[in-house]
Amino acid sequence: MEHGRVAGKPKVVFVLGATATGKSKLAIALAERFNGDVINADKIQVHDGVPIITNKVTEEEKAGVPHHLLSVVHPDADFTAEEFRREAAGAVARVLSAGRLPVVAGGSNTYIEALVEGDGAAFRLAHDLLFVWVDAEQALLEWYAALRVDDMVARGLVDEARAAFVGDGADYSRGVRRAIGLPEMHAYLVAEREGAAGAAELAAMLDRAVREIKENTFRLARTQAEKIRRLSSLDGWDVRRVDVTPVFARKADVGADDDDDTWKKLVWEPCQEMVRAFLEETTPRPAAAGGDAGVVVASAATAPDVAIAAGAGDATANTIII
Repeated sequence: MEHGRVAGKPKVVFVLGATATGKSKLAIALAERFNGDVINADKIQVHDGVPIITNKVTEEEKAGVPHHLLSVVHPDADFTAEEFRREAAGAVARVLSAGRLPVVAGGSNTYIEALVEGDGAAFRLAHDLLFVWVDAEQALLEWYAALRVDDMVARGLVDEARAAFVGDGADYSRGVRRAIGLPEMHAYLVAEREGAAGAAELAAMLDRAVREIKENTFRLARTQAEKIRRLSSLDGWDVRRVDVTPVFARKADVGADDDDDTWKKLVWEPCQEMVRAFLEETTPRPAAAGGDAGVVVASAATAPDVAIAAGAGDATANTIII
């Protein structure tokens, strides 16, 4: 079956979630399983540059799945929610016209709301939508987010920030420079460039910068979760919450490289079935209005102990990279 072409309204799947919850992994897996493309909805990852700091998926992680609106905007350009709405709607239309499933994934809920509700809710009224919300208990999520920042540092975050550093004239209010990981490094890089600080002082400044990156990441995750809770109460939003807390618990217990079975059993298998049932429906489900999102919860006991210039559009169906 061509999953983008089913009886009734065309189907679109959204993968929502705070930073570090595993949105990209799930979105790619769903697109691979159901003949789909991923459409990036992250307002930082839409910009080109600093792939480590913005935690963009690698070519290997993409697993051959086409991605759209990823690294397609100039690093210094602004890309408004309205511009995203227009470009993302066009990308969805192209994916559907190819008989494939659009999987919109990203943590910028302002972008997602603009797409779904903008222009008089035209997109929501024209499509049958499923929202998969990947969520986790805050303490464990913050533990994992901190671990991920440490990994980013090990993979070259400091060198990447140094290469992008432009000195005191840097504007951290626009473009890719808004990304967590660049403003926090400013004081350290200034001191390093001026050469006035000793090795011990520089080391302390770098430690402080990394702590600030982690704290700001935690703050972002809380804000993102709050926005998704609000969106889940809107009319016409069929939001299904998937609790990935047991995956992080498994990581904490046995290490980050031994959680695949837990993710498969508690996240992938229920999400795969959820999307399969959604795609096979020919009559849209009545969406709950004003209530809590549906929750897909598996007990932990079951766990195994395109460059877009200013004003230009996304001209190709498979733009290069979240």
